[in-house]
Amino acid sequence: MNEPQGYAVYFFPQAIEALGEAIKPFLLDGPAGLHIACVEIDTGGAFVEMTLQGTTREGKPMAVELMVPSGMVRMIVSTQSEGVFGFGLRQPPPAAPTGPDQGGAGSPTAGSAGGESP
Repeated sequence: MNEPQGYAVYFFPQAIEALGEAIKPFLLDGPAGLHIACVEIDTGGAFVEMTLQGTTREGKPMAVELMVPSGMVRMIVSTQSEGVFGFGLRQPPPAAPTGPDQGGAGSPTAGSAGGESP
């Protein structure tokens, strides 16, 4: 995603249809579908409150607050890049310790090195 740091809010298809032309100026299209990019979000009520960065006709920055019923929101994704989070390649687990109790190379049962012959 090429949005500034903040959040990407995805809606159910029926919600986009119900909101109609009023929501279209705020929607962005990305690899994961239509969404709204916002810098702040509050999900603590019946409405999801989003703060978007906008500009006036004169080019001055302004904040736009957009509120939609929380049931219309399918998913919210953080676009913050402060740390590593999410799914990725995992490191293989460390090798099991070898020793007399583990049946490893130092174990008398592992072979003829230092052990008894069968």
